[in-house]
Amino acid sequence: MVKVTRRRLIKAGTVAAAAAMVSPALLNSAKAWAASSPWQPESGASLRLMRWSKWIDTEDIAFNKNVAAFEAATGVKMRVDSEWLDDVQPKAAVAANIGSGPDIVWGMLGFAHLFPEKLVDVGDLAMYLGTKHGGWYPIAEKYGKWGNQWITIPWSTGGNYINYRKSMCGDVGYDKFPATTDAYLDLARKLKKKGTPIGHALGHATGDGNLGWQTMMWAFGSHMVNEEGTRVTINSKETIAALKWAKELSSNFIKGCPSWGDGHNNKAFLDEQVSVTNNGISIYVKALTEGQKGNSRLAKIAKDMDHSSWPIGPIGKPVELQFSQPMCIFKHTKYPNAAKAFIAFMIDKKQYNHWLGESKGYFTHTLHDYDNHPVWDSDPKIGPFEFTSKNSEAIGYPGPLGYAAAAVLADFVLIDMIASVCTGSETPQDAAKIAEKRANRYYRV
Repeated sequence: MVKVTRRRLIKAGTVAAAAAMVSPALLNSAKAWAASSPWQPESGASLRLMRWSKWIDTEDIAFNKNVAAFEAATGVKMRVDSEWLDDVQPKAAVAANIGSGPDIVWGMLGFAHLFPEKLVDVGDLAMYLGTKHGGWYPIAEKYGKWGNQWITIPWSTGGNYINYRKSMCGDVGYDKFPATTDAYLDLARKLKKKGTPIGHALGHATGDGNLGWQTMMWAFGSHMVNEEGTRVTINSKETIAALKWAKELSSNFIKGCPSWGDGHNNKAFLDEQVSVTNNGISIYVKALTEGQKGNSRLAKIAKDMDHSSWPIGPIGKPVELQFSQPMCIFKHTKYPNAAKAFIAFMIDKKQYNHWLGESKGYFTHTLHDYDNHPVWDSDPKIGPFEFTSKNSEAIGYPGPLGYAAAAVLADFVLIDMIASVCTGSETPQDAAKIAEKRANRYYRV
C-alpha cells in the first residue's frame, strides 16, 4: 500500500481545490476557447504535469485556477505535481529514460536537450502561438528548438538579478549598486568590514548558482566553448582572471555559501544576514506581502531593498544568463492532442495575462504580445525583470545549445570550478584544467 503523506494529499487536491475558485467568466471563456481549439483532446484523456514548486503564492493560485478551468472546459483530468526546483531535471530525465511518468514537464534552461528524441515535436504548436501572440523572442527559439525541430514551448523566463539593501550599501558610500565588477569588489570589501557581508550560492543551486556565476564569468570573457562548439575554451586567461576575481569576492561572503542551494540566499537575505545576493524577485515579493500583513521587520526590508542589473566586467558590455522555463511533452504520453491543447490554453491571452500579473514580475513573457503588460509598470522595483527574455543568452554561449551544453550545466562543471577556487581546494589554473577535462567528456572534441 502507498503511504499517504501530507505532500501527496496536497498534490492530489490541487486542481480540485482550484476548481472551486474558478469564476463563471473564466469558465465560460475556457469553454468558448475549447470549442474552437485547433487541438481537440482524445477521448478519456488525462494529463499529469510536473512543475517546480512555487516561489510566489499568487502565481501558484492563478496557475491552478487556469488548470482547473481547462479541466472543466475540456473534460481532461489534470494532475499537477510540484517538485523542488533542483529535483525537476533529474526526475524528468528518469521519466524520459523509462518512458513513463508525467506527460508534460515545466522545467528549466536546456534540460530538454538532454533527451530531445524522447519529446513530441511541437512545431505546429509553436507556430500557432507565435503567429497568434506577436512572435517569439530569439532566446525562446534557441531553447525551444533542437536543430530545426521544436521540442519545447518556451513558457516563460525567470529574471535573476542583484538584490541589495540600499541603506547598507549607502552606509559604505554606494547610493546605487555599482556598475562594474571592480566597483562591486570594492563594495563587497567595505560591506564585510561594516559587518554586513554579501553572499552568492556556491553549491549545486540550479537557478541562483548557475545563473549568477555564469553571468559573472561571461563578464570577464570566459566561455566554456568557442562559437562553433568545436573546442572547449574554459582553460583561458580570461577564466583565470575571472576566478581570481571570484576568489577575492568570495572572501567577503558570509560563511556557508559553498553549501548554499536554491533557497538559502532567500533566507539569508530575509533574515538580514547578507546585504547583497542574486535572486529572482521572490525575496522582495515575500517581504512586501508579509509586510502588508503586519510584519514590520519585513516591511522595512521591502522598503529598503532594490534590484540591479549585473555589474559589467572587463568585456565592457552586459551578457546575462537568465532562467528559461520551457514546457515539453513526452512521447510516452497517450494524449498528445490534449497536452498541446493544454499548453495553448494556458498561454492564451486571458489565462496568461492573469497569471503573468499574479507572478509579480517573477516570470517574464517570451511572446511579444505581452510586452505591454501592466505588471511591468506596477512597481518601479521590478526594474530589470521586464527585459529578462530580451537580455538573456542561452547556456553554452557563444557556442550552440545542445546536449553537450545541457550536460555540462547539469553536471555543475562551472560552479564546481569556481567553488573549488573560492574554498581554496584548487588554484585557478588547476581548477580551469579540471573543468576543461570534464567539459571535453561531453563535447568530445
